[in-house]
Amino acid sequence: MTTKTYPVTWDLDTFFEGGSSSDELRRHLDEAAGLVQDYSAQTAGFRTPESKTDAAQVAELIDKTKETSNHLREAGAVIGCFLAQDTTDKQALLLQGESSALGAKFQTAFMSFQQKLAKTEETVWNELLSDDRLKDFAFILGEWREKSAARLSEAEEALITALSVDGYHGWGELYDLLVGEIEVTVTVDGEERKLSVGQANNLSSHPDADVRRESFEKLEAAWAEKEEFFAKTLNSIAGFRLQVYEKRGWDNVLREPLEYNRMKQETLDAMWGAISANKEPFARYLDRKARLLGKEKLDWQDVDAPVTESVKTIDYQEGAEFILDHFGKFGPELESFSRMAFENGWIEAEDRPNKRPGGFCTGMPQSEESRIFMTYSGSMSNVATLAHELGHAFHSYALRPVHPLNRMYAMNVAETASTFAEMIVADAAVKEAQTDEEKLALLEDKIQRSVAFFMNIHARFLFETRFYEERKKGIVSSDRLNELMEEAQREAFAGALGETHPHFWASKLHFYITGVPFYNFPYTFGYLFSLSIYAKALEEGEAFEEKYMALLRDTAVMPVEELAEKHLGEDITKQEFWEKGVRLCIRDVEEFLALTDQEG
Repeated sequence: MTTKTYPVTWDLDTFFEGGSSSDELRRHLDEAAGLVQDYSAQTAGFRTPESKTDAAQVAELIDKTKETSNHLREAGAVIGCFLAQDTTDKQALLLQGESSALGAKFQTAFMSFQQKLAKTEETVWNELLSDDRLKDFAFILGEWREKSAARLSEAEEALITALSVDGYHGWGELYDLLVGEIEVTVTVDGEERKLSVGQANNLSSHPDADVRRESFEKLEAAWAEKEEFFAKTLNSIAGFRLQVYEKRGWDNVLREPLEYNRMKQETLDAMWGAISANKEPFARYLDRKARLLGKEKLDWQDVDAPVTESVKTIDYQEGAEFILDHFGKFGPELESFSRMAFENGWIEAEDRPNKRPGGFCTGMPQSEESRIFMTYSGSMSNVATLAHELGHAFHSYALRPVHPLNRMYAMNVAETASTFAEMIVADAAVKEAQTDEEKLALLEDKIQRSVAFFMNIHARFLFETRFYEERKKGIVSSDRLNELMEEAQREAFAGALGETHPHFWASKLHFYITGVPFYNFPYTFGYLFSLSIYAKALEEGEAFEEKYMALLRDTAVMPVEELAEKHLGEDITKQEFWEKGVRLCIRDVEEFLALTDQEG
């Protein structure tokens, strides 16, 4: 029985009281402008180090980088929250433009600092890194040096950054605006409801097949109606990106995402190789699910459909307590941190119109707090999503003792922490099932995540790599985008789909995120990587939490291959590592197939 009531909307006034019209926020942005101006002047006056005595100047600029960056990111994160909670907030949209422009100016100055450092003579460089003020930044400074060496001149990179505000990033912001205006009317439980994209997407797990189909068809029609706008937006983002790559002399479109995720091509190839070699059990699961739903083939809108008659609805308060209970069994730090997040209004979960679709966790570096965004409608999948985002927030919490410059972890390891938290909850739900029917529903919900990471994400990766190759030759039409998407889905789902989702390229925000290229494969990396961590946690119990937090603190100061070797003793460039994780997921499929055999 739930005894505590947690807020279902987040508290943003703790940062800037008054929402997007906040006087405090206005002052903060004005201060940010001053900091950026000062920082730009300092970096302009900075000269490439010539001896160890220049370490003091480098250390001073590192502190200034931290201060200015944190100030900007605090504002940007809160403004992003304003827009997520209300896509009609026009003032927040204006502030986002102002924040982006300041960010671009800072980035230009920051790149100038990086490029001047990169020109340091090797002997002097090694002397600098031996200085007590700089030795803790050896990895990140070395990374800056390598990246700068692979880029254009300071002036050219500054021009790219300046033009990207209204070009590259402007197209990404246009996508958010277009999606925010979409509403569909769907009949749910006999009542016509006007829904945002996020609310309509939640109906993919509705028990009524007619509701799922109507929601899917209405959304598909909405994407089709605006497909030329989305095609123009996607082509423009990709075109900008490819032009930059060409000028830098980069042929491989995966160079930047691999660099960003601090991983090797061999690691990515080994991961997809392990998954591609083991699709058959998951295809059998999808075929069995189709039969349970009375269909020959599973259509796209039925992939997340429940397979049992009675689907348990979990209200937000129950979901919160379930998460806290099982986080507590893993370790006290994760449980106490998450309880604080629930109690202090760090989570926006209310099911209402005008919210953006999807879920996220964002960090406020100055306040050292996080905020979690989602639309909670009572499914076990929603509970898992909530646990997932709390995992992200806990990652930031674990890094609090670390200097902000050494907290800049990549997306793939970010998804490790979130997926690990999600796994704790999903596994517990299956083990605590009271009946075979309930166990089947929860087991199926767990398998759906494997399908998402091994098939849905794989389809996104296949689509995006092929789209970029075609985009190199010119504009890719909306019809061709639909074809590429369908081909990728049929291949990634190993022929187990009936009707596909041709406009998925238009509907998925991740294709339009300009800050992080190829916003797909890191999810699958995080899922499989976290399985190895979870296996160790099961072996060691609560004693593992301290080791887990040590791993999280290392996520921003070494490549993922070194991280895995240090904390797991594994070589992740080999397919065998990834196959161990895939086999754990296949066990869930085998249990599902056995249970459904018993059900006849």
